[in-house]
Amino acid sequence: MKIVIAGGSGSLGRALATDLVRRDHEVVVLTRTPGRSGGPPPGAVEIGWDPRDVPSWAHALESDGEIAVVNLAGKPVDCRPTEENIRALRTSRVEATEALVEASRRVSRPVDRWLQASTTAIYGDAGEQQITEDTPDPVDGLPQMTGIVRPWEAAARDAHAAHRVTIRTSIVLDAHTPALDRLLLPARLGFGGPIGAGTQWFSWIHIDDWLRIARAGLGLSPRMDLPDAPVIAASPHPVRNDELMRCLREAVGQPLALPTPEIILRLAAVALRTDPLLALTGRHTTSTVLEDRGFEFRFPRLADALADLVRR
Repeated sequence: MKIVIAGGSGSLGRALATDLVRRDHEVVVLTRTPGRSGGPPPGAVEIGWDPRDVPSWAHALESDGEIAVVNLAGKPVDCRPTEENIRALRTSRVEATEALVEASRRVSRPVDRWLQASTTAIYGDAGEQQITEDTPDPVDGLPQMTGIVRPWEAAARDAHAAHRVTIRTSIVLDAHTPALDRLLLPARLGFGGPIGAGTQWFSWIHIDDWLRIARAGLGLSPRMDLPDAPVIAASPHPVRNDELMRCLREAVGQPLALPTPEIILRLAAVALRTDPLLALTGRHTTSTVLEDRGFEFRFPRLADALADLVRR
């Protein structure tokens, strides 16, 4: 299959491109900054794209055989929740998705598969609610979460594709990535106790399991196919923040466990230019779609996932 990955220069896109190349698929990475991070993974092709100039790159979606589009494009969410940043987060996703949709309508036939990235942040701060694909999407929510994800998903609905899967991804844990490094940092510094109340839910997924779900969404898993609908990519065992911090301490061998009160986190977030609600809010998300299809997680438990990734 020819697979076009928009936003393929980020950590998740590079992991997926590398995985698909190893399986002998033709991978084309659309990136606004060609050559970034040393270029595409070996075996992949990189094409510069500007969502405002669709005719210059729409040809990338042409193929004589099967073709898929993976839309991962968007500004990283690890930033201060200012109105300007929230607008940039939303615009980077919606404009890129609208451009891909337009490109899909310029080519000679529908793309066979469309894998649309999304996030469980659409559910906002869900408290004690246990969320699955059957849970109704919230009408309102935090502007930096629900306010970004709802229009992002909506922008993909007119894609000219035979089959479209939307993966609502929880926190992806992968070695040597900003997300895992940011999680491990306080534990390494001795601040491995609960953050804030410590009761907020943390939903997560190991990179290897995410890649398996992505391949299923692309129709590349012979024993499992995913529906033309949203699918939650999260471990079947979410943890509360206090357990998350304990597992992080154990993974790096740090016995010291100073807690991080909310006021300290908010002050640190200013210095780190991040959003404190990324740590102070949470969601308990699991997938009934994957369970019904017999998907078996290789890393269902957080301690095992972290141990594997720290070894890497």
